[in-house]
Amino acid sequence: MKNVFLFGLFFIALISCQPKSKEKLETSDPVEDSLEVPKKNPNFQWEAATVYFLLTDRFNNGNTHNDLNFNRDKETGKLRGFLGGDIQGITDKIKEGYFNDLGVNAIWFTPVVEQIHGATDEGTGNTYGYHGYWAKDWTALDPNFGTNKDLDILIKTAHENGIRILLDVVLNHTGPVTAEDPVWPEEWVRTSPTCEFTTYDNTTACTLVENLPDILTESDATVNLPDALLAKWKAEGRLSEELDELELFFDRTGYPRAPRFYIIKWLTDYVNKYGVDGFRVDTVKHVNENSWSELYKEASLAFELWKKKNKDKVLDNNPFYMVGEVYNYGISGGQEFDLGDKKVNYFDNGFKSLINFELKTDAKKDYETIFSKYSKLLHTTFKDKSILNYLTSHDDGQPYDQTRTDPKRAANVLLLTPGASQIYYGDETARSLTIEGTEGDATLRSFMNWEELDSLPKTKETLAHWQKLGTFRNDHPAIGAGIHKRITKAPYVFSRYFTKDDYVDKVVIGLNLPKGKKTISVKGIFGDGTKLYDRYSNTEVTVANSTVILENDAEIVLLELKK
Repeated sequence: MKNVFLFGLFFIALISCQPKSKEKLETSDPVEDSLEVPKKNPNFQWEAATVYFLLTDRFNNGNTHNDLNFNRDKETGKLRGFLGGDIQGITDKIKEGYFNDLGVNAIWFTPVVEQIHGATDEGTGNTYGYHGYWAKDWTALDPNFGTNKDLDILIKTAHENGIRILLDVVLNHTGPVTAEDPVWPEEWVRTSPTCEFTTYDNTTACTLVENLPDILTESDATVNLPDALLAKWKAEGRLSEELDELELFFDRTGYPRAPRFYIIKWLTDYVNKYGVDGFRVDTVKHVNENSWSELYKEASLAFELWKKKNKDKVLDNNPFYMVGEVYNYGISGGQEFDLGDKKVNYFDNGFKSLINFELKTDAKKDYETIFSKYSKLLHTTFKDKSILNYLTSHDDGQPYDQTRTDPKRAANVLLLTPGASQIYYGDETARSLTIEGTEGDATLRSFMNWEELDSLPKTKETLAHWQKLGTFRNDHPAIGAGIHKRITKAPYVFSRYFTKDDYVDKVVIGLNLPKGKKTISVKGIFGDGTKLYDRYSNTEVTVANSTVILENDAEIVLLELKK
């Protein structure tokens, strides 16, 4: 990373008057300090975000010249090696309009920091760090994914298109130990015991699996940088630069030179340098919760400084956003997660949102049961917080509709359920989740099915359905963040209503409607004489007797005020 001396000097002057202590850090949002920014999308709400989650290596190959690095050429288990996807490939698809056409307003891609160079066999054949979760050096990008310039261009391009970027970050562990990748010093990591997941301690003070060294995030003991890392930086000609930046960071913050604070510094550098909008945080429950408060504080400070320095590039006034993966967390459990002998509220420790593992099960229920449940919880238990819903993922072996039998219903559930929505790459194109010859989670991680999208009419039809719902959702925060109310049971019609400050948004949606002529009640939402537009059939209608009449073969209506 380039040395950012002005950043360090600014913060030294800014908070030099503050005591340097190990007290618990505040997790409240930073003061805006009257920052006025151009509002390119003033009505964007993280509570209603549509997040597109992709594996960087499996989405799109934008640069075939970076496909092989560090002699990563051993034979691997099926879908367990690098396949060529990269940062430039994501940028190319942003420029093509793929994400805008889908209504995506945030992209989360798997980590792009430098991965271990060797392969390891976890019982499923040799595996390389194609997925990004096996860090070797948090300060460098992996050349298989791209360069710092590639990342800068990606984030700038995303922002120019009204899309926010969530970096996937790992604080819990390093990559596995291989012949090419020595274990980090014992002052940094533990290599045993393996987690049992029955108590707080045997969930946090342990390794997730064998040969995945666990960072001693609970420790405040001062540690030196690993010799291997220092040698690497020296060979790359950036040793002094990195050491100078660390000196500035620890002088400014007063933190002990403990393992977690080094990594927090390295992770938040990406916010300070590029204006990353948020973090998706991996393996949250396996790290002491105070670490997340500390990460959030430093990321927020970096984000606010970046916004002050780049006022013309700021999308909105939202603070830095953190969503966490607490494996098996479900919305019905409330804000706390039970670790056996202790409950932890991660929302009180830096997180605006947690990934909700419950929707994939709820999705089998009728629409009204799902929608009313989520609306009630989000406007009571989770007021001013949120959850991120998903149906399929990269490491969930029991996704909803794994055989892709009904991808249109999946779209209806995912994109219309209250809360933020996570589209997993290929949900919108029915990318196969059952790949012959794979073992374990590799079956969920095939390369994006662009060829099918280009050649199969059914795939194009599926995508078109997702696009209509996605763009409607993007234009109306009421869908994710508004209050749900059923209007009629048969046909099934409901409304969503959202208000914030002087902004009001309301829509009426109908599902499972009959083909042909249909009468839709909009009572209590839109008055007689109001001109509405059905975004699904591209039809203008006028309200009469609290209803509108449409005649088409669609089984869904998406009604909004005509613009």
